[in-house]
Amino acid sequence: MKIKALILTFMLCMMPLWAKAQEASEEESVNVPEIIFGHIGDSYEWHITDIGETKVAIHLPVILYSGKSGWHMFSSARLEEAEYEGFHIDPESGKIVDADGERPFDISITKNVLSLMISAVLLLAVVLLTARWYRRHDALSEAPKGIAAYMEPLIMFVHGIAKDNIGEDYRRYSPYLCMAFFFILFNNYLGIIPFFPGGANLTGNIAITMVLALCTFLTVNLFGNKHYYKEIFMPDVPGFLKPIMPIIEVFSAIMKPISLTIRLFANMMAGHILILSLVCIIFIMAKYGGVLFGSMSLVSVLFGVFCDMLECLVAFIQAYVFTMLSAIYIGLSRPKAEHE
Repeated sequence: MKIKALILTFMLCMMPLWAKAQEASEEESVNVPEIIFGHIGDSYEWHITDIGETKVAIHLPVILYSGKSGWHMFSSARLEEAEYEGFHIDPESGKIVDADGERPFDISITKNVLSLMISAVLLLAVVLLTARWYRRHDALSEAPKGIAAYMEPLIMFVHGIAKDNIGEDYRRYSPYLCMAFFFILFNNYLGIIPFFPGGANLTGNIAITMVLALCTFLTVNLFGNKHYYKEIFMPDVPGFLKPIMPIIEVFSAIMKPISLTIRLFANMMAGHILILSLVCIIFIMAKYGGVLFGSMSLVSVLFGVFCDMLECLVAFIQAYVFTMLSAIYIGLSRPKAEHE
């Protein structure tokens, strides 16, 4: 019964995407890359579903500044069929350009920006509700309840990561590590939910993961102690290696945020692409007859449910890996002198 319920839930959740693919298959062959990258990419509207010929979507505000005409603010619905106020969406890049093809200064509320706002509000609410419980109860004599009961083991989990990898000064960095862990975890799980307010591929956006990695990079290099910089620029190595080692160490310091950026971005985007590809198989096989279509539909749904459950595990693992590596890098930036 549980497996049947999971299959039914998966099919219901995928109905918006299936409807879009079915419409495409009736008109022409299914354009799988367009469906996949249209779903995981950023956009100026949040597509929810299609009801017949009617598209249900949230049209987001467009905010532009052009050196020729100044500031512009209007709904993205204006750009659906034609240009508006001299602007249109470039079909190749998906970005707004003017009549000359030049991109204005764009601070629009896109799908990813709205998802970021939703996750920030959700995370703030969870943290404040947890803090509220601890203010009103004695945590030493009473077990936490409600949201606090779920948050405490996760917070202690991150607290343990910081303590094991940073050392004595770990309390100074625990708030940042908790923030990074819960931000990634919340957005990973929101991205798995295929309907509003979930479905945005936020942690599969390299700009988001790059900012998170830069936060770790700045934390490591701004708060590193003198022994950390001594090991980089004046390492205790044989004389012929002294000119080479600083170059290697600086390169290593630069590569750490790059690896954090790509690891999180690539793993989360790959999971979305895999699940969407399995769904598209159903409509690719629609023109090959009822037997093949029915059998492949069943296989696609079963593998889709399996990959969805696997993605839930990957979402937690990626938050853990980012937090652990950040704690390791911070710990390496605070070495002690050899005599200590």
